[in-house]
Amino acid sequence: MASLYDRWLLPKLLTCACSSPPMMKQRAKIVPKAEGRVLELGIGMGLNLAYYDPAKVTEVKGVDPSPELRARAEAATHDPALKVSVVDGTAEALPFPDRSFDCVVCTFTLCSVHTPPAALAEARRVLKPGGRFLFCEHGLAPDPGVANWQRRIEPVWKRLAGGCHLTRPVSSSIAAGGFRLERVDRMYLPKTPRFAGWNEWGVATPA
Repeated sequence: MASLYDRWLLPKLLTCACSSPPMMKQRAKIVPKAEGRVLELGIGMGLNLAYYDPAKVTEVKGVDPSPELRARAEAATHDPALKVSVVDGTAEALPFPDRSFDCVVCTFTLCSVHTPPAALAEARRVLKPGGRFLFCEHGLAPDPGVANWQRRIEPVWKRLAGGCHLTRPVSSSIAAGGFRLERVDRMYLPKTPRFAGWNEWGVATPA
């Protein structure tokens, strides 16, 4: 059973953190690339919904295990022409058949799933042949000094931020999960603490 912190305070904190201008700018770089029938892993508060192009996207299915966050996603602003539905579920056990989506979108989600390899395997399973995996994630910084701080902070950070990890590699984990990286961009987000600001985003296809 979720604690009062998880039910009431955490969604508000996540909304504030995940809707910061630097993070929203990153979402705007990757989400408009989505096409066809789209699955969004960890749809959370629905912050990506405003960036989907209804001229290119036929439907967005969002999955999230948190009822509080799903409620926020269902109320999130988006183009009225965009067909959106949000369902209960985890990235590691998606409630969808094989080869059922043209695109999987994953933004600031792999940091908090319980088992990233299982989540990536599920994303591969539900993608149609030729489908694309669009990602934008924060994770392990390449600079040793920053990475050391990430390791020090992570135990407390995970408890406060809903299981968010600071030290998970991003693009290398996606490649190890059976994807071919078509494009990857990397940088520290501006106006963001460096321990939480290393960001990698791009496009991958099932290998």
